Amino acid sequence: MSLRRVQAATAELRDAVDRLRFGAPVSHVYNPLDYARRSHAAYLRRFAATPARVLFLGMNPGPWGMAQTGIPFGEVALVRDWMGIEARVDRPQHEHPRRPIEGFACTRSEVSGARLWGAIKQQWKSPEAFFDRHFVGNYCPLVFMEDGGRNRTPEKLPAFEREPLFAHCDRYLQRLVRALEVEWVVGIGAFAERRAREALLEFDLEIGVVLHPSPANPRANRGWEREARQQLVALGLCR
Repeated sequence: MSLRRVQAATAELRDAVDRLRFGAPVSHVYNPLDYARRSHAAYLRRFAATPARVLFLGMNPGPWGMAQTGIPFGEVALVRDWMGIEARVDRPQHEHPRRPIEGFACTRSEVSGARLWGAIKQQWKSPEAFFDRHFVGNYCPLVFMEDGGRNRTPEKLPAFEREPLFAHCDRYLQRLVRALEVEWVVGIGAFAERRAREALLEFDLEIGVVLHPSPANPRANRGWEREARQQLVALGLCR
């Protein structure tokens, strides 16, 4: 059963990355697979129980999305009101004072998540229609923050920290692809595409990329939904 295999892979990843340690300039590390496990478990139960032809793969959680809700790109309103998922979210043991975890009470919008899930809602209308053949996940489950609260992406970690982390994330991605019988992996941004190509080198599947919806990306602020749709059409994954 695909769901049990996804759940087992997720639990292994959650516990494995919890044992890793990271130094300066990273001062705080959040693992939403742990403190937001209830909502993430609900996401898997509802949407990872059947095979998915296409896996959309993000980089790692954003501070106002998955960090709050436990759902990849999980902008609060869309997770609660469109996906129908809401659960109690605990607080990390070592919480950054400038990045509090408020769970579903968070009123700040995750722009990347609002763009991604908003476009999915526009195209597929219902969660059931989208998740019938698609799934959204993240390559890395951890949020890295510097002392001042600035987000630090996984690729900027020093090699001696990055390599053991990526080994766990590669294994998780491989297990996820097998469990969901994935035929296509679409990286949401160049980082996710690169990691997918490296981790899945021996897999018989297709790999593509769409523009990342982050507001830090100037191209994404000039019509992200239009460009991402064109890229999916070119890949043959959208009409």
